Amino acid sequence: MSAPAIRKVVVVGGGTAGWMTAAALARLTRAGVQVTLIESDSIGIVGVGEATIPPIRSFNAMLGIDENHFLAHTQGSMKLGIEFVDWNQPGHRYLHPFGEYGFSIDGVRFHHVWRKLRAAGRAGLLDEYSMSATAAGLNRFSAPVAEQNSPLSQLVYAYHFDASLYAGYLRGYSEARGVVRREGKITDVALRGEDGFVEAVTLEDGTRIEAELFIDCSGFRGLLIEEALHTGYEDWTHWLPCDRALAVPTENAGLLTPYTRATARPAGWQWRIPLQHRTGNGYVYSSAHVSDDEAAATLLANLEGKPLADPRPLRFTTGRRKLAWNRNVVAIGLSSGFLEPLESTSIHLIQSGISRLLALFPDSGWGNAERDAYNAFTRSQYERVRDFVILHYKTNGRDEPLWRYVREMAVPDSLTQRIELFRNRGRIFRHEDELFAEASWVAVLLGQGVTPTGWDPLADALDSDQVATMLERIRTTFRRAAEAMPDHAAYLSRHCASRGIA
Repeated sequence: MSAPAIRKVVVVGGGTAGWMTAAALARLTRAGVQVTLIESDSIGIVGVGEATIPPIRSFNAMLGIDENHFLAHTQGSMKLGIEFVDWNQPGHRYLHPFGEYGFSIDGVRFHHVWRKLRAAGRAGLLDEYSMSATAAGLNRFSAPVAEQNSPLSQLVYAYHFDASLYAGYLRGYSEARGVVRREGKITDVALRGEDGFVEAVTLEDGTRIEAELFIDCSGFRGLLIEEALHTGYEDWTHWLPCDRALAVPTENAGLLTPYTRATARPAGWQWRIPLQHRTGNGYVYSSAHVSDDEAAATLLANLEGKPLADPRPLRFTTGRRKLAWNRNVVAIGLSSGFLEPLESTSIHLIQSGISRLLALFPDSGWGNAERDAYNAFTRSQYERVRDFVILHYKTNGRDEPLWRYVREMAVPDSLTQRIELFRNRGRIFRHEDELFAEASWVAVLLGQGVTPTGWDPLADALDSDQVATMLERIRTTFRRAAEAMPDHAAYLSRHCASRGIA
């Protein structure tokens, strides 16, 4: 006989993680689950992550959110990929676009076919065979279509949006569906004597709130998962030494680009995220290689528009909590771990944690199977995303102390094997549940200057003339489709123009 269902859930902390969690759990209110979110207006929100990756669209769709309505109320814009500037060497740039390159030909992956013809001078740049990259290069955007014979079916995108406005948007969504928000700071966490489970939290006004399941969305602090349960943290700064960031919004200047930009700087990298009402900027850097004042000067000297505020400092330690689910506490967001926002994974890791929680939602019997499965998948996902982020540093071509260190450092064996496998014949093997697809690894490896010495020998079995004709057809079709799209800013103005601050 199964144990009784859980009836009371408390989410500790608001912000993006808290309100994404609450919005998803709001579906459970129809099944009689009481969901309460506790946050304090006096506690600041990190709110830096404004760039996303394509799975965010499935999260919004699960909630039934209309895309244009959501973008209009969060000052959002479209994102077709990430442009990396000066990572290989000063003056060099490349795009990591969303979606695939071309199509497999007779079972041979496209990048192998392209490599062979490119070596023979019979193929263009790799980006010319990506619908998303082609549109990004022309600063165009149009909604994709479902018809498989249309080049627009190959367009893959995500969003830029104001994270604080997104949290507010989801708060309204959640409260309309039964989630109860409680204002106040938590001053005490009560643990049950027999098993150490969290029994209740007490607010500074003396209110005691009990629950069976607690979701820790309290940020870096880890109020429940760490301060109360002492779960422990696995530090990855020996691989990812950047430990600070400065964030500053500016007025929009120049093109409203449908992609994020990450520009390498002497002691880290600078982000640029265009929204409808402003541009988000920041400098992620290593405090061992530059002072805070020097970092601020570098950031302010490389802004395109007028600053709208003073740079806001953030400190962090890259890594992950040793257990994301400990006893009756599940950590989601920054309380679970942190990987710098180089590939815009922060919001996705929130989304992924929520999806796993819903799939493995426990009952009051608190068996170990769901908890262990959750922790195993979380650990695996963090490690694979970690390797992808380290890849950018390990393969850099710069000559400053930080960049020499990360290029020469030992990296996880899992990453070393991938780099060497690609360096030989351009092969990539990945786990089916990995976040980043083969095309993403190809984009970054080639963009960072890791050039294979050969290609899959199966490509030699294909007729080169026929393949060259096929590649030219793909390139031409994608180019024409992109040229027919509206300008990115014009698309936003027509379909999801800003409706002011929500």
